[in-house]
Amino acid sequence: MKIAVANDHRGVEAKEEIKAIIAQLGHECIDFGVTGDAPADYPDLAYDAALAVSQKKADRAILVCGTGIGMSIAANKVKGIRAALCYDELNAKISREHNNANVLCLSGDLLGANVLRKMVEVWLTTEFSGGRHQRRVDKIQAIEDNKDPKTITSGQ
Repeated sequence: MKIAVANDHRGVEAKEEIKAIIAQLGHECIDFGVTGDAPADYPDLAYDAALAVSQKKADRAILVCGTGIGMSIAANKVKGIRAALCYDELNAKISREHNNANVLCLSGDLLGANVLRKMVEVWLTTEFSGGRHQRRVDKIQAIEDNKDPKTITSGQ
């Protein structure tokens, strides 16, 4: 898989760890992040990485800012993006299994290296389970298309 990564100034160290994990798992990394501690605007970076996923130039993306909140909000504004802000391994797993999240948003300030590694590994190796969850993802897409999600009855 091609994995886009992006970070602001508070996610530099975490991004470097994430890039190493991506490489160890045999995936390709596309880096949209910054490398220094000069203030950087997370919406710009989230947009670039999310757009790469939306345009199918990357399969998924992992975004890091101080809390992960800003990156999540910004990425979810891009059509076709389902960005999940996760703080533990279970959240990361469920975001893929149930929500088919294509963007993982993480905190550069609040996660230790071991938790970060486990989250990235499980997120990159967990597949969408489909089934009843497909209908719910279809409803999310309907909202994105300015349609009432209650009109969606496809899926199980």
